[in-house]
Amino acid sequence: MDHVGARLRVARTDAQVTLTQMAARTNYSKSHLCNVELGKRPATPDLVLAYERVLGDSVNRRGALALAATVVVSSAVAELVQHGFAAAIAPRRNVNEWVGRAEAYGQDYMSLGAAEVQARLAADLVVLQQELDSPHLWGVAARLMTVHGKTLPGNDGGRGAIRSYEMAAIAADRSGDLETRVWVRGRAALALAYEGAHLPVAARFAEQAVALSDRPTLGRLNALTAQAHVAACRGDTATGLSRLDDARRVFDRAGSSEQISDFAVPQWRFHTFESMLLSRLGLPGAVAAQDAADRTRPHTLPRFATHIELHRGLMMASAGDAAGGLGHARRALDRLPSERHSLSLRLMLAEVERVAGAVL
Repeated sequence: MDHVGARLRVARTDAQVTLTQMAARTNYSKSHLCNVELGKRPATPDLVLAYERVLGDSVNRRGALALAATVVVSSAVAELVQHGFAAAIAPRRNVNEWVGRAEAYGQDYMSLGAAEVQARLAADLVVLQQELDSPHLWGVAARLMTVHGKTLPGNDGGRGAIRSYEMAAIAADRSGDLETRVWVRGRAALALAYEGAHLPVAARFAEQAVALSDRPTLGRLNALTAQAHVAACRGDTATGLSRLDDARRVFDRAGSSEQISDFAVPQWRFHTFESMLLSRLGLPGAVAAQDAADRTRPHTLPRFATHIELHRGLMMASAGDAAGGLGHARRALDRLPSERHSLSLRLMLAEVERVAGAVL
């Protein structure tokens, strides 16, 4: 009983929550939670926080659950401190090395699980913040902070995604690079709006990005797509479709040839954004967008194939087939290995559950 997973199990059983119920409420698979509780897999801070959110005041916060969180967070902090000191006594990386590292993270985010990227990226940000001695490096830091925010819970005080996005915007401004300033705000806006989370914040970031420049860039493309999703989440179909048309026109001029990077928007990824929007609105065009995303997406990105299956589940639930849509979405997420899960996928499943619940 000395590992973190065992403490999580104690907290769960004391609260009389079954493993099946915990899996449903946290959107982690039952097998993954079982392995964590048995000590066969590490308990990440994100998972511990998920237990805290589910169990709430039904457990003694000074007991097993709080102690588990302390162990996980203390271990993570210790690793960051050691990494930072090791970097401080090592030769500095030059700008080109940091740019290459950022490009690698853009690719890793698309291919790997958020938890795997988060720890490495946080460690590199600790190092980079010691070396911010040029506008170019501030621009690199801004992009990396934006990617890091996408691995965090949407709003968890100073530790959450929103705070990370806000700091990324400040870093982008210090870079003095207009394209970076627009991209950071547009990407943050789309990350939140695609997930249907914190819509006022998403709208604010998107509005800032659009106001900064009307040039057809990936940042503006992200911002316009974010505005479309904000409108759709608010039930404003006309504005949602109008902003999507605006985004499509920018995509025709600024879309990426690079296929696998968070800093790129190739055809398959635009179809994915479009698929979620049209599925949210319950429009027939969603099927064509889903099929186009599946047809054009690289086969090495199973997580994004799962995105489309969740879109299909949402579309089914929105059309009145609550049980079928919810079952389709849950099975799709279960088929994806738990280490490849992301916050976006969990929030999409939660949206399908809300829509299905309203239908039922």
